[in-house]
Amino acid sequence: MKEIIIRTMENKSNAIIITGGPGMGKTSIIEQFSVMGYHSVKETGRSIIQNELQTDGNRLPWFDKEGFAMAMFQQSLKDFQNVPEKCGLTFFDRGIPDVIGYLKLSNISIPETMWQAAKEKRYYPMVFITPPWKAIYVNDAERKQTFEEAVATYHTMKETYSFLGYKLVELPKTTVLKRVNFIIEYLSAV
Repeated sequence: MKEIIIRTMENKSNAIIITGGPGMGKTSIIEQFSVMGYHSVKETGRSIIQNELQTDGNRLPWFDKEGFAMAMFQQSLKDFQNVPEKCGLTFFDRGIPDVIGYLKLSNISIPETMWQAAKEKRYYPMVFITPPWKAIYVNDAERKQTFEEAVATYHTMKETYSFLGYKLVELPKTTVLKRVNFIIEYLSAV
């Protein structure tokens, strides 16, 4: 595997992360931000799964967790690098620390390069997190986790982002538009 070397501290105060367990509304929030004209970055995991399924690849979370994590990490780094500071707010459906959380959940050791990237490639200091919400949780071709696994993911992401020094803001369980407005109002108030 090709080793990625991170060299400098980089803060992108316009890069806003939305994290949490799978199936808790992150993608719908990101899509709403796009409709409203904001820059957004889709979840890398889902894109990788879709690509692997279309090309008969095996870097899938149910076949090759480590390969899947490395693909997510490499794409997350590119996504971070591709956001210019002057483009206004950019909303991310997960970030580099989510890959660390995924590896923790999978009981796979976390490469030092990932820790280094998570420490040196910094997003906005507040991270919005979607809480477990059984009423909206559904499985699909790319989301095979149980609701219990989604709850465990939520707790792991909360722990990982806190450890890395981010302040977590839990989103209310309400409509997509109200969640988006909550984020905008929260960011305006700080």
